Amino acid sequence: MSRYIFFSGKGGVGKTTMACATAVHHALSGKKTLIVTTDPASNLADVFEQEIGHKITSIKGVGAIYPEGHRHELPLHAMEIDPDEATREYKENIIGPFREIMPEDVIASIEENLSGACTTEMASFDRFIDFMGTDEYDIVVFDTAPTGHTIRLLELPVDWSKHIEESAGGSGRTCLGPVQSIQGSKEKYDRAISILRDPSETNFIFVMRPEELSLYETVRASNELGTIGIRTGEIIINGIYPEEACEVEFFKKKFLAQQDVIKKAEKLIERPKRYMFLRDNEVKGIEALRDVAEELFKKAVSSQRSAISKKIPEDISRNTQPLNSPFTRKGFFKKTFSEKNNSLFLPENGTKAIFFTGKGGVGKTTVSCITALRMAEKGFKTLLVTTDPAAHIGEVLGKKVGTEPSAITDNLYAVMIESKTAFREYKEKVLNDAAGKYSEEMLAAMEEELNSPCIEEMAAFEKFAQFIESRDYDLLVFDTAPTGHTLRLLDLPFDYARQMEIMADASSGSSITGKITKERFSNIINMLRDSTKTVFTLVLYPESTPIEESYRAMIDLKNAGVETQFVIANMVLPEDVCTNNFFRNRRSMQMKYLSEISDKFKLPVAVYPLMEEEITGVEHLRAVSMRVEPQ
Repeated sequence: MSRYIFFSGKGGVGKTTMACATAVHHALSGKKTLIVTTDPASNLADVFEQEIGHKITSIKGVGAIYPEGHRHELPLHAMEIDPDEATREYKENIIGPFREIMPEDVIASIEENLSGACTTEMASFDRFIDFMGTDEYDIVVFDTAPTGHTIRLLELPVDWSKHIEESAGGSGRTCLGPVQSIQGSKEKYDRAISILRDPSETNFIFVMRPEELSLYETVRASNELGTIGIRTGEIIINGIYPEEACEVEFFKKKFLAQQDVIKKAEKLIERPKRYMFLRDNEVKGIEALRDVAEELFKKAVSSQRSAISKKIPEDISRNTQPLNSPFTRKGFFKKTFSEKNNSLFLPENGTKAIFFTGKGGVGKTTVSCITALRMAEKGFKTLLVTTDPAAHIGEVLGKKVGTEPSAITDNLYAVMIESKTAFREYKEKVLNDAAGKYSEEMLAAMEEELNSPCIEEMAAFEKFAQFIESRDYDLLVFDTAPTGHTLRLLDLPFDYARQMEIMADASSGSSITGKITKERFSNIINMLRDSTKTVFTLVLYPESTPIEESYRAMIDLKNAGVETQFVIANMVLPEDVCTNNFFRNRRSMQMKYLSEISDKFKLPVAVYPLMEEEITGVEHLRAVSMRVEPQ
C-alpha cells in the first residue's frame, strides 16, 4: 500500500470529502494517519467540524469509534498549511542559523531577499515537502488545491532542484538569496521527486464529477502529470444521480448525461475506478465520513454498470407539494435583482472590472460568461479574462480562447492567462529592455534570476496587471481561480508595493522586481479598492463549505480594503422538479442555507437555478441569460 495518497481534480468535485473519508478509513484500520491540505482556502475544518489550523491536530471522535484491538493513542491527525505561517517559519529556518555568525548587514541582505512575493509560494511548497520525508505516520493523505495549482505544486521540486544546481554552477545566487542558504533543500526536493514518481510509495487519485468539463480536466491533468513522471493511480467518479430518484424529465436528462460521461470515462481512462452516488444531504462530521468511507472501500468498482444500479431509500415518494419558502425563483429574482443592483455592473467614467470568485466548482466560469455576454449585448465592449490555470472558458463559450484577446461575438472578447506563455513573454521582455543598458555579466545574472520558478508567478501577475490597467474596454470580467489562489493573486500588488519600500536598489537593474515601480502597484491597489471601478462578486452554491469559504474570502478582502458587493447563489434546485424525498431533502437543505446567506453576508443575493444540461456555446449562454435576468 502507498504511504502517500494525493487527491486532486477540478474544483467542487468532492476532493476534500473523499480525502477526509479515506483518512478516516485508514485511521479506523489501525494505521496512524495524517491528512494535510495544500489548498490556501482549506475546508478540512468545515468537513471535520472542528478547528484545525497550521498545526498538527488530533481529530476528535475517531477514537470513540475506533475498533477494538486496533486502538492507537492518536489515530487521525490533520493540518491546514497556512501560507503566512509557513512563510514566517521558512524565513526563520534560513536566517536563524546565520544570526549569531554573520554581520548585521549580511542578515539584512538575506531578509531583503526573502521579502519577495515569491517566498510565500516557496514556503508553502517547502512545508508540504516536509511531510514526504517523515516516518512518523503510516499514511499521509494530501488534500490538494484544484488541479491547475496542484500541477504547479508538483512541478516545483523538479524546477527548484534544477534551478539550485544551475545557480550553483553560475552566479551562486537565486531569487531567494545565495545558493548556500538553500543548498540543503536540493536533497529534500530530489527525494520528493523520487517519492512522487514511485507508484509503490505514492498513489495519485483524481476525483471527478460525471460531467464533460470534469472529464476533460481529469484527462488533461493526468496527461500533464505524466510529463513530469507522475502516474495517475485511481479515479473516483463522484456525485452520480441515483436512477430511481430521477423520475421527472429534468433529472432524467441529467442522469442520462451523467451515464454518457461515465461511459466516455471508461474508454478514455484506463485506470481503476470507484463510483460514489449523490447523497440527499451534505457530508460533514466523523459519522458521515465513516459512512462515505464504507461505501468507498467496500469494493473497487470497475464496471460502469454498477454506477447505474444504485438503490435509494424506500421512503422516496412522489409527493409534489411545494416546499414553503420565500425563495421561489420568480419572487426572489424580483427581490434581489433590483435596478440598483443591476447598475453595479454598469461602467461609469472609464473601465469597470468585475471579479467573480468563490470555491472551485460553484460555477464561476459559467456565471462569468453569462455576465460578459449580457453586458456585451447591452453595447459595452467587454473583455472576459480567466486567471484560472485550469481554465475552460473556451469549452463554455464554444470557441477557442488563447493567450491574446480574441473576438467571441459583437463587443465580446476573451483571453486566458497561461503561466508558461506569460513566463516566456515576461522573460523576453525584461531581457530585451535590458539589452544594451547593462554589462554582459549583469545580463547573464538577470537571465539566471529569470529562470527561477518564482518568476512564473510574477509573470502571470504581470499579465493580470496589464489587463487591470487596460483602458481598451468598457468592462473587464475576471473569471478567477478558486478562492485561495485568487486571494493570493490579489495580494500580490500589496506584496510588491511593500517590497518596493524594503528594496534599497529598487530603481537599479540588479533586481527584476525593481523594474516595476511602487507607483504602478499603488494605482492597481487603488483601483481594486474603488467600488465604482471594481465589483467583487462571490459565487457559491447553498451548502456549508462554499458559504464558509466565501465568507472567509469576504473578510480577507475587507481586511485589505476591498469591499464585496454582490453574492450569486448558484445551482439551486428548481422547486417544481423536486418531486420525491431525495431531491426534496436536498432542496430543503438549500433553502436553509439561502436564508443563512442573506443573514450572514448582508449583501444583495441573486439565485441562479440548476440547469438541465451543461452550458456550451454562445446561443446556449444567451438562452440561459434570459432565464436568470429579470425582465
